[in-house]
Amino acid sequence: MILIKLGGSIITNKEKSLTARKSTIDKIAKSLRKLNEPFVVVHGGGSFGHYWSVKYNMHTRPARYSQHGVAVVKNSMVSLNKIILDSFLKNRLNPYCLPPTDFMAGNRPVIKKVKEIEKIAKSNLVPVIFGDALWYGKKKSYILSGDKIMTILAKTLRPRLSIFVLNVDGVFSDFKTRNLIYEMKGQKPQVSKIAMDVTGGMRRKIEEATRISRLGLDVFFVNGNKPQRIIDAIKRKKFEGTLFRGI
Repeated sequence: MILIKLGGSIITNKEKSLTARKSTIDKIAKSLRKLNEPFVVVHGGGSFGHYWSVKYNMHTRPARYSQHGVAVVKNSMVSLNKIILDSFLKNRLNPYCLPPTDFMAGNRPVIKKVKEIEKIAKSNLVPVIFGDALWYGKKKSYILSGDKIMTILAKTLRPRLSIFVLNVDGVFSDFKTRNLIYEMKGQKPQVSKIAMDVTGGMRRKIEEATRISRLGLDVFFVNGNKPQRIIDAIKRKKFEGTLFRGI
C-alpha cells in the first residue's frame, strides 16, 4: 500500500486565501489513475485551513482556542476536501472522505480504526484524509496537520512507500542555490524559516519524513507540478526528488 500526502502548497495558492489549484489537482488525480495498488491520500490545508488557523491563532498544541475559530477552520477544510473529492470522482477514482475524527480520540490514534483504513483502500476505494481542527477535551482543541497524520498512519499501516507531494522538487541544501538533496538517511538538514507556516511547513515535513524513515520505511518528496514523478517514485523509476531511505 502507498501513502500519498498532497501538500497545501500544491493543491492551493498560498499567496491568495481560499484559492484551490483545481487544474493541478485534476492533473494529479489523472496520474493517480495509473496506480494498480491500494493507496491512501492525505491532504493539507494550504490557503484554506492555514489561513484561518493563523487568523484565529490556533496551533498544534492543545489549548482553549476560539470555538468559532475551530468551526471556521473545520468548515474550510471540508470545502477544500470537497474540491479534491470532486476532482477524484471526475477522474474515475473512488474517493472515500475520511475525516481524522474517524480514527482519532483526543490527540491519540485509535489503532483499530486506523487498521480499517487499509481495508477500505484494498476494497477499491481511495480514503481521502485531511488535516483538521480537532476537539481534544476539557474545552481544548488543536490543529492536527496532514504531515502528522502521515506518521500516525505509517506506524500502523506500514506502507510500501510514503510520498509527500510538494510545490518544489524536494529538500534543498540551500534555498538560494536550490541544490537538491537526492537522498537522506537519518539526518535532518537545517531548514530556514522561509518555509514555515502554522503547522511547521517544510521543517515539519522533514521531521515527519525522518520519523517514518526510522520505522524502516522509505519516503519520497516529489514535485506535484510534475505529477508523473509520483508514479515514477512508486515504480522506482529515475526522477528528480528527495528519498528518505528507511533505516
